[in-house]
Amino acid sequence: MTELAAGSPAPTFEAKTDSGDTVNLADYRGQKVVLYFYPKDDTPGCTTQSCGFRDIHAEFEEKNAVVFGISPDGQESHEKFRTKFDLPFTLLVDEDHSISEAYGVWVERTMYGRTFMGINRSHFVIDEKGDLIEASYSVAPDDSPNGALLAVS
Repeated sequence: MTELAAGSPAPTFEAKTDSGDTVNLADYRGQKVVLYFYPKDDTPGCTTQSCGFRDIHAEFEEKNAVVFGISPDGQESHEKFRTKFDLPFTLLVDEDHSISEAYGVWVERTMYGRTFMGINRSHFVIDEKGDLIEASYSVAPDDSPNGALLAVS
């Protein structure tokens, strides 16, 4: 899968949430949507990224933007992670990697000499019509929240 670029339509999807509900991206037409992809609940980098979005969440709301975190973890794991860190936004379940694949973030990675498939930490900002404003791949956990907020502005 090639990387997505600003100006292209955002891939649509339907996903289960941390609370067991179902979300469809198309339901959010008319407002901006921020999707951030992270590898695993309750790990250092992913906690930094998620808490960064938490800490400036009110600023996203002021700009009529909704935030979703997405990882391959299941509903129960997401629910614990969201509760533990008091995350004010919804986490989406992507256990089959279909959303990650559509956004080009399910990639081959290497860690400690081992190669495996996993998430390329990224974020995407989608406009009110469903088109990408920003597609940022390989983002640092500390930089992702503010980078997404700049794109929403």
